[in-house]
Amino acid sequence: MAKKADKTPVPAPRKKVATSDKATEKKAVSGKKTALGKKAAARAPAVIPPPLSGPDARVLDRLWATVLSRKDADPNQSHSARLLARGTTKVAQKFGEEAVETVIEAVAGHKTALIGESADVLYHLMVLWVDAGLRPEQVWSELARREGMSGIAEKASRKPEQIGFPTKKIP
Repeated sequence: MAKKADKTPVPAPRKKVATSDKATEKKAVSGKKTALGKKAAARAPAVIPPPLSGPDARVLDRLWATVLSRKDADPNQSHSARLLARGTTKVAQKFGEEAVETVIEAVAGHKTALIGESADVLYHLMVLWVDAGLRPEQVWSELARREGMSGIAEKASRKPEQIGFPTKKIP
């Protein structure tokens, strides 16, 4: 009786993956993600693409002004007023729903849907800020404070009471 050949699958060779400014993981041929080595990540230069012509971040200022102006509007006439009238819990819930939908579209690789969901997240974040009595300038100031600082160093510098909910460390 002849012996059957060993049919252990041999993995296909992986394609070389190009790095980008935010690349910490890339898909390999098998569809699995592989982490780039620290040296490869350190060598990849940060490339900031030039701004596209067309709408820019000033649209956020206009959106903020619109949401703020609707704070005391008739809930039957304004979606923002309706959300705000329902209270902080509902405003936060809607923001969370939109954030999850954004994550789902990002993971699925649906760029057009990701754009729409991202717009929804920004809108609901602004509604949340209005509800909380925050102004965008307060958030921009915090971003400016963190600018140029390593994300790892920034997180390590936070006081324990500022961290919020306990989370698992990401390796």
